[in-house]
Amino acid sequence: MSTPTERDDALTALSATDSRSGGDSGAARQSSLREHNLAVTCQTVFASAPISRARLAAATGLTRSTVSRLVEELVQAGIVVEHDARGAGRPGRPAVPLAPAKGTIVGLGLQVNVDYMAGRVMDLTGAVVAEEYVAGDFESSDPVTVLRAAGDLTRDLVARATATGARVARACLGLPGLVETRSRRLLLAPNLGWHELAPADLMGPGLLPPGADLLVDNDANLAAYGIAHAAPGRVAESGTFLYVAGDIGVGAAIVVNGRVIRGQHGWAGEIGHVSIEPNGPQCHCGARGCLERYAGKHAVLEAAGLPTTAAPADLAAAAAAGYGAPRVAVERAAWALGIALSGTVNVVDVGEIVLGAGFIPLIDQLRPGVEEQLRVRTLAGPWSSTVLRVAPPDPAPAATGGAMRALEWVAREPAAWIDALAVEA
Repeated sequence: MSTPTERDDALTALSATDSRSGGDSGAARQSSLREHNLAVTCQTVFASAPISRARLAAATGLTRSTVSRLVEELVQAGIVVEHDARGAGRPGRPAVPLAPAKGTIVGLGLQVNVDYMAGRVMDLTGAVVAEEYVAGDFESSDPVTVLRAAGDLTRDLVARATATGARVARACLGLPGLVETRSRRLLLAPNLGWHELAPADLMGPGLLPPGADLLVDNDANLAAYGIAHAAPGRVAESGTFLYVAGDIGVGAAIVVNGRVIRGQHGWAGEIGHVSIEPNGPQCHCGARGCLERYAGKHAVLEAAGLPTTAAPADLAAAAAAGYGAPRVAVERAAWALGIALSGTVNVVDVGEIVLGAGFIPLIDQLRPGVEEQLRVRTLAGPWSSTVLRVAPPDPAPAATGGAMRALEWVAREPAAWIDALAVEA
């Protein structure tokens, strides 16, 4: 868990010396120094807002004159805003609070899952500018048809956002499967029945305004990223945890200090395909005994004798009504989930587990079984207990995280955004 003070200390350690101390080191070095100082200044504002110039200078280690010059660039670019001065009527010059700008720059998060697609537009303050949720049945679907519809949804949301005068920074699409983030390709999404495709190529022309591009990521990674941030550029109070969601399949993400740990290829977190019983039921992925076949939404509903269209809340009510197939199915899911989670905790050493979509309504029934497995199977259990909590309710968590991720580069690389605006002008 990191506090604002700790984040400021970290940024101070990273901050560059004032450009005046560098001497005449050439245009390239000055440009690099400007980029670095802009990034440190912007990140500190986003992490600590509202913050005065004096506090900003102290947190970054830059002089007040340098901070004022950098802040002016950020304000002119619509990244930072100056609020009304505080302390009017007191001796001395009143402090002018700085904060992320509202409604000027937006990011678009998109999500396609087995039973819905969604989009959410968010500004730099975390306010939702526009959103859309479309129910559907996309299991074993035609990717061309579905992604064309997702493209139409994207263009509609972009039009609604730009009509307010906002500029679109980027969009980020979350998909339930293996995603190669560098090439922005989906390698495999077993529950959708998709493999080896580039989503942007199938979403149609004119998807985003010039200069804005489409990122693609795993949906659990994006959902976890959204939970780890209180607002774009600001890590939440609890920014280190293991996130696990049960939307049809079971996906996970490891988050440390607000950053998703992706692994060597970007494929970390596929906990749904951890083996519970090597000779267990066949999984969509081709293996047997995967966690998804015990704790995935469809698997639990089938074992409970309920239609696969039933909501998790319906399953929770049926399991609470008495001892029968629904309760047995949920208890088996808790057992399997606890085994997979305890193994993961032993490997990655996190002290908090966040249960997300699909599991939230079932927390009361899942908790005893999961915690029992964590207690007996986690090696460090006698010295450090693992906290189990649920994520905030959100019908499309990867869309929320995707919107925040789309805005991340504005806060981390503001010079690139500012320079792009200069080229447009």
